[in-house]
Amino acid sequence: MSTAATPGSSAAPAARPTVDWRIRFGVLSLIWGFSFLFIKVGTDGFAPLYVSFGRMFFGAAVLLVTLLVTRQRLPRRGRTWAHLTVAAFLCNALPFTLFAYAELSISTTLAGICNATTPLWGMLLSLVALSEDRPTRRRFAGLGLGFIGVLTVLGAWQGFSGQDAEGTLLALIASLSYAVGWIYVRRTLSDTGDSHLAKSGSQLLLGAAQLAVVAPLFSPLPSSFPVVPLLAVFALGALGTGLAFLLQYALVAEVGPTTATMTTYFIPVVATAAGVSLLGEDLTWNTPVGALIVLAGAALTQSRGAGTGTSRTAARSEDEAAATARTETAPETAVVPETAAVAEAEAAARP
Repeated sequence: MSTAATPGSSAAPAARPTVDWRIRFGVLSLIWGFSFLFIKVGTDGFAPLYVSFGRMFFGAAVLLVTLLVTRQRLPRRGRTWAHLTVAAFLCNALPFTLFAYAELSISTTLAGICNATTPLWGMLLSLVALSEDRPTRRRFAGLGLGFIGVLTVLGAWQGFSGQDAEGTLLALIASLSYAVGWIYVRRTLSDTGDSHLAKSGSQLLLGAAQLAVVAPLFSPLPSSFPVVPLLAVFALGALGTGLAFLLQYALVAEVGPTTATMTTYFIPVVATAAGVSLLGEDLTWNTPVGALIVLAGAALTQSRGAGTGTSRTAARSEDEAAATARTETAPETAVVPETAAVAEAEAAARP
């Protein structure tokens, strides 16, 4: 990826990437899909709160090193740090921890599918006026379709047998937290004058600090550091959070937010394949079928139909975001979660 200019200065022309964007797109999908496996393996050796802390610690380390290399500075305004503190909780500390707790009792496959419901939660929030992005008929239909998909995954016709209700609920709340967080991010952090990488590194650093305080209050400090779970947590943070952001950062700049965030539709597939092949998780017919329905619904909720003036404005905003991203060096966001809600936040954050 190209080196970003310091905040307030114009960015130098980006060098042509040496690796084709399709390959980087595939690598990003694999990294995020395997993140659910890393969470599962990490919780075999550490309490969920420490898995999340390690994830943010190693992820922040990658981004802060990148900041040093590119000679960018951290935000200086107290107001920005205050908003980043809230964003770190909603987009990182809370959902990361909830997914870790959820995977104590649910499969990586189900966790990956629950993660894909974030656009559906975003759609629900728009119905209660928490988002400026008003729903269209097509997107409303996507919400209904996604709901049917979730019921299919859970096997509603057989009383949700075989699925842990508490773990599933935690994963769904984590996805809701992403949606709430991104509405907050695009309303408060879209125009601070700081570089996108600086905001992201700061956000992860704040999230790690939050869990460094909270984790010892609810879970005893680790008495040992088993190698495999430790490597899983390291990979989850350094790859699934740190490197993944840098890949997404460059992809959005090159091909635009809509194409870049289509990784959302590959993540459950990778998570399912990893869980079944490497962890021996069971797979019944309703899981992949329901997942396809969920993803179809999520795709509809992200579509920009031409039904209303608001919808057309949102579509133009997305086009402008893609064009602007090619002349700058990053999306107008903070840390990128593994969800299509990122495209929505990136598009809405730009004027």
